[in-house]
Amino acid sequence: MTYNFKSGFAAIIGMPNVGKSTLLNAAVGQKIAIISDKPQTTRNKILAIYNDDSCQIVFTDTPGIHKPHNRLGEMMVKAAKDSMNDNDILIMVVDASRKVQDTEREIAESIRTSGLRSILVINKVDMVKKDTLLPLIADYSALNDFDAIVPVSAKTGDGVSLLINEIRNLLEDGPQYYYDDMVTDQPEKQIAAEIIREKMLWLLDKEVPHGIAIEIEKMHEKENVTAINAVIYCEKDTHKGIVIGKNGEMLKRVGALARADIEKMLDKKVYLELWVRVKKDWRNNNYLLKNFGFVQSGE
Repeated sequence: MTYNFKSGFAAIIGMPNVGKSTLLNAAVGQKIAIISDKPQTTRNKILAIYNDDSCQIVFTDTPGIHKPHNRLGEMMVKAAKDSMNDNDILIMVVDASRKVQDTEREIAESIRTSGLRSILVINKVDMVKKDTLLPLIADYSALNDFDAIVPVSAKTGDGVSLLINEIRNLLEDGPQYYYDDMVTDQPEKQIAAEIIREKMLWLLDKEVPHGIAIEIEKMHEKENVTAINAVIYCEKDTHKGIVIGKNGEMLKRVGALARADIEKMLDKKVYLELWVRVKKDWRNNNYLLKNFGFVQSGE
């Protein structure tokens, strides 16, 4: 009997705040992408790998497709749209509690013209009544002939195993691209920086978190402890005061929450030191965007 191993690349695309990163984490069974209830949480393409005995699925979590307001936003949307050219399967994620949006019509049309196999994931079904799903499925089905439509709750995990099976069914026989124990291509430094940013998205209001970038200046072993020096960049002096907080309390809260998650990731003790600096209008500065890792070589 011949044993066939399947593999391929699947891009998770959709509008901001539909649960793409939560779905990615649920699919691979580990926290790879940061999550928050604020739109445009994901800024770069994030690769995560699902492995089992019969297949390897290489997921790409992409920034939400939206109308950009600065250079960073333009690059985020470009990264999401470019992912359509680099994958075997497109997974369009939508929010079960929302009607079809105009941007989603455009995304569905892009999927249709790409000719790639596609799956529609209707997420957050735990938030709606079941009888609302059929009309929603009909509306999205009219936009594109999806190979499968899977209702899920990425938050609870319901439907995620069904999604994995549907992706497996669409994959071709192929090689194992990554080792069994590899779950992401993201360096530990980058994951640590994103964890810090996630805590700020949780704790800070309004526009402040979106004007923040994190740079890990040092990350080294020191007497069985990983010592991390990180700089939090914000765009305005007033934001710096908000990030630090009265008597430094906000910065302490961010540090405590981030350190706990980084320790889980590294499975060891972490010493985390945070600094706050102002880089005005960095989201429109190509040099700073490249320095923070948002601009890829050749752009």
